[in-house]
Amino acid sequence: MIRSLELQALFTAAEVAVDHCPQGSVAAKAAASRVFDRLRGNAGDVSRAAPSTLPVCGYLDAALDQSHPSYAPVAVALRALAPHLTWTRRQSARPEDGVFWDGHANAMLAGPGGLEVREDVWVGATLMAPDVTYVDHSHAPEETYLALTPGQWWNSDMDWTDPGGDGLIYNPSGITHAMRAVPDRPFLALWFLPV
Repeated sequence: MIRSLELQALFTAAEVAVDHCPQGSVAAKAAASRVFDRLRGNAGDVSRAAPSTLPVCGYLDAALDQSHPSYAPVAVALRALAPHLTWTRRQSARPEDGVFWDGHANAMLAGPGGLEVREDVWVGATLMAPDVTYVDHSHAPEETYLALTPGQWWNSDMDWTDPGGDGLIYNPSGITHAMRAVPDRPFLALWFLPV
């Protein structure tokens, strides 16, 4: 398969951003590097999913506009892909929790149901409205987050931490973790999981 130029531009910009991130741990960079190595190895199938948005997607332009200046190529590439993304809610989200229901969305870039369908990596984006907390969750693969905007992360091994608009967060395999947007700005982050 051949990857679209727009998706390749995002992967390339994200890899450069992770590699040059001043706030990244060795573990965070190593996990992301495994994802990028696999992406360079081959391209997956092109998704047939229809693009879709959710209420929180109204914050996407503001989040991209407010992303850290050193990540401008990532923001430009993500903006170019935006019309093709399928934004979804977390499967466990419930309408009765209106703040979370309407205040978050995830888009899979590479992985099951992603723009590029594959089983060996998950690469995606999470967008949240200001002052929204993403629910505690865990998964088997380790995970690296690239923070495009300020936000806070927590896991069972660390207190709430803001890596700044140019930081990485690492979650080891199976750890319970969460994230939250600051009160006055939307939250946007990319995530990379070697599966």
